[in-house]
Amino acid sequence: MAGEQITEPNPPPLPSHLPDSVLDLAVRAEKKPLPDNVRESLQSFQRAACYIAAAMIFLRDNVLLESELRLNHVKPRLLGHWGTCPGLIIVWSHLNLLIRDHDLNMIYVVGPGHGAPAALAALWLEGSLEKFHPGEYDRNSAGLKNLITRFSVPGGFPSHINAETPGSIHEGGELGYALAVSFGAVMDNPDLIVTCVVGDGEAETGPTATAWHAIKYLDPKESGAVIPILHANGFKISERTIFGCMDDKEIVCLFSGYGYQVRIVDDLGHINDDLHDALEWALAEVKKIQQAARSGNPIAKPRWPMLVLRTPKGWGGPKKVEGKIIEGSFHSHQVPLAKANSDETQLAALRDWLSSYHISELLKDGKPTEKVLDILPKTDEKKLGQLKTTYDPYLGLKAVDWKDFAVEKGTDQSCMQVTGSFLDKVFQENPKTIRLFSPDELESNKLNAILDHTQRNFQWDQYSRANGGRVIEVLSEHDCQGFMQGYTLTGRTALFPSYEAFLGIVHTMMVQYSKFVKIAHDVKWRGDLASINYIETSTWARQEHNGFSHQNPSFIGAVLNVKAHAARVYLPPDANCFLSTIHHCLKSKNYTNLVVGSKQPTAVYLSAEEAEEHCRLGATIWHFASTKDDGGAASSTLDPDVVLVGIGVEVTFEVVKAAELLRTMCPALRVRVINVTDLMILVEEWKHPHALSKQQFAELFTADRPVLFNYHGYPTELQGLLFGREKLSRMTVEGYIEEGSTTTPFNMMLVNRVSRFNVAEGALEAGAQRNGEVKKNLDSLIKQLQERVQSVRDYIKDNGKGKSILVWGAGAERLT
Repeated sequence: MAGEQITEPNPPPLPSHLPDSVLDLAVRAEKKPLPDNVRESLQSFQRAACYIAAAMIFLRDNVLLESELRLNHVKPRLLGHWGTCPGLIIVWSHLNLLIRDHDLNMIYVVGPGHGAPAALAALWLEGSLEKFHPGEYDRNSAGLKNLITRFSVPGGFPSHINAETPGSIHEGGELGYALAVSFGAVMDNPDLIVTCVVGDGEAETGPTATAWHAIKYLDPKESGAVIPILHANGFKISERTIFGCMDDKEIVCLFSGYGYQVRIVDDLGHINDDLHDALEWALAEVKKIQQAARSGNPIAKPRWPMLVLRTPKGWGGPKKVEGKIIEGSFHSHQVPLAKANSDETQLAALRDWLSSYHISELLKDGKPTEKVLDILPKTDEKKLGQLKTTYDPYLGLKAVDWKDFAVEKGTDQSCMQVTGSFLDKVFQENPKTIRLFSPDELESNKLNAILDHTQRNFQWDQYSRANGGRVIEVLSEHDCQGFMQGYTLTGRTALFPSYEAFLGIVHTMMVQYSKFVKIAHDVKWRGDLASINYIETSTWARQEHNGFSHQNPSFIGAVLNVKAHAARVYLPPDANCFLSTIHHCLKSKNYTNLVVGSKQPTAVYLSAEEAEEHCRLGATIWHFASTKDDGGAASSTLDPDVVLVGIGVEVTFEVVKAAELLRTMCPALRVRVINVTDLMILVEEWKHPHALSKQQFAELFTADRPVLFNYHGYPTELQGLLFGREKLSRMTVEGYIEEGSTTTPFNMMLVNRVSRFNVAEGALEAGAQRNGEVKKNLDSLIKQLQERVQSVRDYIKDNGKGKSILVWGAGAERLT
């Protein structure tokens, strides 16, 4: 059977079997006609913007149709997305009018990010492109020509909204995140309203589906509001949408259940009157909810307003071309006239389409007329493209001295418990500029000290609502990521702790965000942003009850692939180093920070002062664990046989214990022990700002001795970082190799070949290459190790638990 054919434009959904009475849940306000002059101004803005958006997709010359359109006026490559543009432009014009009439602070988040022509056309008309790109996109004929002819070609704006687009805090290159970002932006921004258009194709994504619940985490006393608009134009790239095939009863039931009041805007003959009324109603509902909360009488489970805008796909474009329905079908999604640069019939259709906007009436000498501009806010700083919150918002944090929370060297401490106490103080000192977003794992991850002076912020729970909590826990990593992005992009600082195995759920969200920030970093008019901060714990090494499903350190590799000037990956070896690292991350800017650590009590090797220096350098020789000469000095500093390197909490402990074991079994072997806490120091010096120089690398790891890395993540990651360093053949890397089960912590070390016995065996084999005494006894030493491994495995199998292998510090048993 051939693919489906659309036989009518804008086909209605099949009727549902729901009773008509459910429509009583929908908002049916009386429609009041707009004043004629306001309606005419709205229509003029919309016509001008739609013309410019269409011209951006098609024209490389004759951009104001000052002569008859010819084939050579059309771009050789036709790129862009027309279908969503008319709806986005209609909303844009009404939002500026709403701002003008109510003196609002508003951001417009565009979910269909490929609707860049709509946004750029509107930004040019309101003068925002001229403000941020003076001399290039001024409101005159030359500026308009640059905008149209440079679109989606090298040197011009891309076909997706990005950080070069004024007013944008969301790119939309990957669909699904606009709504969560919008809610993150209004948290702790009580005077801000974000209007978010969600395309009905985008609304099919999982992240969007869960983001509708974000109203349940919004305290109207302390935060602003989001007005969601579901743009149901019925089609995605080549098929109808789920929401486009839902009738009003189904739409109203769904979103009423989520907690919204739903108003459907679909009067195409009076669309401006209908949309204006709907937005005025939505704003009044927002203010009513906020006023109640701010007067001390918050409404329990308030029904927040949302709109459903039903307009035809590609509205105003060609109706039908070569027998195919264009407007009101998926054929208008991208380029409706794909052969307009080579086919006279399609060129004629393009000529008729563009001429229908009568652009000469709207732009005089390339400048918008007063009728086009009358709906705009009178203050430039209020226009959608110029709100300071969108481009220079950074607030920063009041610093807290992490050393006040440092713990005693030689004890056993949980990195997370200690850090939780520190963050509790940070939250107290910064009650409106930092939040923590967590997928319901705060207690499990032992960060619950954060809750000593704050609460969770779940507004549908009578035990936590209306209390100003700094913590949002929702079992959606996508929501946590989206909230963090919106919160950070509007100037504040956020943390996202999670089980290590499941941060990969937001891999592509993190990448998309990092791409946005990369571009923003190169845009001169955008200011700094706080870094985004991930805390990765409940690691694979300590998943003894959850097992293989919870063993996955792959998010490290995701961050490593981010641009070098932004990527930061830290694996602090103990609680004091973890404190120092988190303190650094909270005050850093423009980075993607990943900090990996254990929630279980582990050894504290360094004092606060030592930890601070260790973290500053990124790696140091641990003399206390290295071979000493007869006088007690660290001979390994000068002439080791082998270098052992730990990167990560548990695997570093195994390195330390391996060195201790080797001192007993084979005193002749000279061992240098190194810990690396900043992963980025290892790459070639020109590849990352933190990278060690050749001389520094040689001083630390020696120039020619065997180096054995015991690494928390996948070995190939570390091998890739080391690639390019001299004499790589002397370096070996062990790490997580996808071996796991429900087993003991020490057995996890064994099966992944990173245990103290594996490290010791590798050290003996490598050291024997230079040390004759070690070589002479190598076979018997290896046999001893293998016997001990078998003994441990037998004990684990027989007893279902581990036993003490070696001790550290004051007799504490470790990783059994």
